[in-house]
Amino acid sequence: MSTLTTSAETIQPAAEPPGPPVVVDGVVRRFGDRTVLDRLDLAIAPSEFVILLGRSGSGKSTLLRLLGGLDRPDAGSVTVPRRRAIVFQADRLLPWQRVWRNVAIGLTGREAKPTALAVLEEVGLGDHADAWPRTLSGGEAQRVALARALVADPRLVLLDEPFAALDALTRLRMHDLVRALRARHDAAMLMVTHDVDEAIVLADRIIVLRDGRIAAEFDVGLPLEQRVRGEARDRLRAQLLAELAPDVEER
Repeated sequence: MSTLTTSAETIQPAAEPPGPPVVVDGVVRRFGDRTVLDRLDLAIAPSEFVILLGRSGSGKSTLLRLLGGLDRPDAGSVTVPRRRAIVFQADRLLPWQRVWRNVAIGLTGREAKPTALAVLEEVGLGDHADAWPRTLSGGEAQRVALARALVADPRLVLLDEPFAALDALTRLRMHDLVRALRARHDAAMLMVTHDVDEAIVLADRIIVLRDGRIAAEFDVGLPLEQRVRGEARDRLRAQLLAELAPDVEER
């Protein structure tokens, strides 16, 4: 797997690492006099699903932007796969392009359309390939955004509160879809959310950020049915809320 190493000085190709595909080493990011990430260390294993929790300003989205190549650290280094994709809270579809063309952005050659159509089938929108984005519901638009992220078979998928604007039922359906897509594509995933219950349902590991550092980590390790209800889920939820309090209200 080809990787990139981003540091405060340069961005350069890195040899394929023997360990995790994502390594954050002593990263510092400042905005003016404010330190948003403070000597942060993090590793994400192949196919691992990590979720970041923390109050606004704790550094979650800043870290995601660094991993996505949208920003540089002031100190330290970030190593990520070359093949990576980001899904934002807003779907960011091009309204003048039909759905399949939105998914095929970046693809070239005769296989571009068949590849886009295949991924649309995976997200349950094969029959919407020729639709215009304005005709889609919020959940459908986010499914197109997921298809666009997965079309190039990334090794790392970054999700920045992708379901925050959706209603509760649509969010649950999107959770099911993300689990199915992850099983098929076997990519590492890192997701930012403020929703404790969402984190428990989806993550292999939950990280709580506070003041630009990792305040706590939790390996979930529960089967799906126990992520929804049960004593183990309730204990984990209480631990997470204790780590977040008084930063967030119970959800």
